[in-house]
Amino acid sequence: MELHVWLAYVVTAIVFSLAPGSGTVNSISNGLSYGTRKSLGAIVGLQVGLACHIILVGAGIGALVAQSAMAFTVIKWVGAAYLVWLGIQKWRDKSSLATLSGDDQRSSWALLRSAIVINLTNPKSIVFLVALFPQFINPSQPQLIQFVVLGVTTVVIDAIVMLGYTTLASQMGRFIRSDKVMGKINKVFGSMFVGCGALLAAAKS
Repeated sequence: MELHVWLAYVVTAIVFSLAPGSGTVNSISNGLSYGTRKSLGAIVGLQVGLACHIILVGAGIGALVAQSAMAFTVIKWVGAAYLVWLGIQKWRDKSSLATLSGDDQRSSWALLRSAIVINLTNPKSIVFLVALFPQFINPSQPQLIQFVVLGVTTVVIDAIVMLGYTTLASQMGRFIRSDKVMGKINKVFGSMFVGCGALLAAAKS
């Protein structure tokens, strides 16, 4: 995999991980309720769920891309449309963390198991990966190595981002709970997703 292709994916993966979603809410909630150290298990759990999605997606993407250029193009356009739709939804999202309770004391193992389920049942991840992986995999090169590179990159970046959210929440809980602030965050990342969708649609297969 060429360096510039990998760097382009890194940028995309960072946007994906930073955008508020179920994993983000879980990380911030744990940070507010339990602090960074106890929440580490939950971060690991999120990555286990994400890794399962990556394996499932990768198992089918390679053959699909290798066998059909048309399928490649269809996936690209579906992915671009999904990113734009996700951006619009994020822009309109007015949810906040104000209703999260800090009184629920749970074990680190319970937080880990909960986080695994949260990511496994999050359709955003698997649809996003289905849309994005074909754009960065060269069918003329060994696909397994490319897939492993993209998968590991995705997990590492997401783990770092979730750790950042958890740490920030544990230190600035009252600020993060603000409806107004969360609304602005949603608009920023909604715009970024729309931008990623536009770039994806303009890219040549």
